[in-house]
Amino acid sequence: MKLAAIETRIVEMPLVTPFRTSFGTETMRQVLVVRAETDEAEGWGECGASEAPLYSSEYTEGAAAVIREFFVPALRDAQRDLGDDFDAHRVAPALAAFKEHRLAKSAIETAILDAQLRAQGISFASALGAVRESVPCGVSLGITDTIDQLLDTVAASLDAGYVRIKLKIEPGWDLDPVRAVRERFGDIDLQVDANAAYRRSDARLLAKLDAFDLTLLEQPLPADDLLGHAALAREITTPICLDESITSARAAATAIELGAVHIVNIKPGRVGGYLEARRIHDLCAAHDVPVWCGGMLETGIGRAANVALAALPGFLLPGDTSASERYFATDLTEPFRLEEGRIAVPTGPGLGVTPIPEVLDRFTVRQDRLPC
Repeated sequence: MKLAAIETRIVEMPLVTPFRTSFGTETMRQVLVVRAETDEAEGWGECGASEAPLYSSEYTEGAAAVIREFFVPALRDAQRDLGDDFDAHRVAPALAAFKEHRLAKSAIETAILDAQLRAQGISFASALGAVRESVPCGVSLGITDTIDQLLDTVAASLDAGYVRIKLKIEPGWDLDPVRAVRERFGDIDLQVDANAAYRRSDARLLAKLDAFDLTLLEQPLPADDLLGHAALAREITTPICLDESITSARAAATAIELGAVHIVNIKPGRVGGYLEARRIHDLCAAHDVPVWCGGMLETGIGRAANVALAALPGFLLPGDTSASERYFATDLTEPFRLEEGRIAVPTGPGLGVTPIPEVLDRFTVRQDRLPC
């Protein structure tokens, strides 16, 4: 396969409702969309970075710049050496010299992999090793102004069919909202996500969450504090799930060896792409560590790939693979819909979805085509 060009688009899509975490509040999702042109097909990818570097050091404008200034020239060089043998498995080695920038690397690799699979007539799910035709869906609920508002949101999510509720928490918004949800809704699948908002000194407070029989406590401490997570795991009974700490299969192996993690949230963008995400899945399965697929407010492009990944055998917990309408009144692709708590895995070649041209153009604020 010969890579002809990489196109990047920054699109801005209003969210149905504001989404607040310990990082801040988003009312509009700024997304970097990548299109790979090859001599056989085109493919699509999505960068999970946000407008500001709050979740990680990456942000959309920065991701577009690193792709333009460094990644595409490196792909040109790699392709010159490989000729027509260039494919998605060559992307990570070609970009290995550049530190970090995993979200941008993932978008490039996904677009090229999508093009490759479309040309071969193979679905993304089949290529990754999926074993399910649909996946159970959870929903991630942001911090609200009042507990009553949170209870209304949880009720609406359960009525919509979501089989797991995840609450964002932060210091000052933790025990009381969790208690209120558990008391109101009883024995639902309930978990909380701290987005690294707590410190080791908060262990006694976090131990009080044990009373609510949570499925897991996600990323309570900073990403680089694996020893702190290991110590916390010895002090509480709620299973600890890691998100921001898991940046690669190597990082996952270290966390497992230290006893810092019981459950892993795999976000493909955060680990550099779906090929590395599959390696983490395989590693965790070998160590009997359940995994689930996290979300980053993806459009239908990223959601299609996440749903395919979540259909692998080791994904034992519902993921953040919510329906399109949870976030967007109009999605870039045909919308993903929730049916009896599940979303169907696309079966068409590649991602199985493509952006709707007029919708993509409507939300695009900048476009750049980079010949390869």
